[in-house]
Amino acid sequence: MGFLDRLKTGIAKTRKNIVERVESILLNRAIDDDVIEEIEEVLITSDIGAEAADKIIGILREKVKAGEIKNSDDVKAHLKGEMSALLGKSQPLVVFGERPFVILAAGVNGVGKTTTIGKLASRFISEGNSVILAAADTFRAAAIEQLEIWADRTGAEIIKHRSGSDPAAVAFDAVEAAKARGVDVVIIDTAGRLHTKSQLMDELKKVNRVIKKSAPDAPHEILLVVDATTGQNALIQAKIFNEAIGVTGVALTKLDGTAKGGIIFAIKKELGIPVKLIGIGEGIDDLKDFDPEDFVTALFE
Repeated sequence: MGFLDRLKTGIAKTRKNIVERVESILLNRAIDDDVIEEIEEVLITSDIGAEAADKIIGILREKVKAGEIKNSDDVKAHLKGEMSALLGKSQPLVVFGERPFVILAAGVNGVGKTTTIGKLASRFISEGNSVILAAADTFRAAAIEQLEIWADRTGAEIIKHRSGSDPAAVAFDAVEAAKARGVDVVIIDTAGRLHTKSQLMDELKKVNRVIKKSAPDAPHEILLVVDATTGQNALIQAKIFNEAIGVTGVALTKLDGTAKGGIIFAIKKELGIPVKLIGIGEGIDDLKDFDPEDFVTALFE
């Protein structure tokens, strides 16, 4: 099965939640205000979000009024085109610039952050890069152990301190080690939960600052991992993390098996942050660069 077919299978529930509901509204009906309002309701309630829905529907109304949209096929073509335009061009996660290339991975517990890091390490190593994983989620002993398993599995090196030690010190040591050893990529795992939200954000800001002491241009990528199944909650998380540390890209996990994949549009429209990676399965190769065109095609075909 090719990737597009796997993507279609993976986002079948999202397709049902958006496209099939729109198709049922359009069935044997003229394109009037009632139909347009019902479509708007589908977009808003399918996690695409009010801002994105408002833009798509606003243009739809204008085109209907101008006589450019006359039937259900026209409506679907409009939705497909506007959704593609909203997501923009593909912005894959690529290693660039001076080595080491440093990725700071953030996200709340349970979203698949450490697994995403492991899959990324596997991908970079398969592309010929050397990788250090930094176990800076020192808050949970299990997180360090989980990262060690991924290091063993992928052949990456790991920098770790004792459980409960300073996460910023782990991150600093990892970047210093990468510089000394000529390692290409450093991926830093960070805590997903401390006692308060502000405590977590303060810790992430500190890690960010300390990395810059070793490599002033780092981190080159601040990757927020969010769980697609949480819908609007994923958008709230993205807002909070972005305000604290300036997220450069999102990895959206567990996209397969959820009806809430529309959150991709809300994240891009409301925050301007590109989704760079999507997870469409459990396998090590199921973390893929996000291609907006493929995603919208899979939704509508």
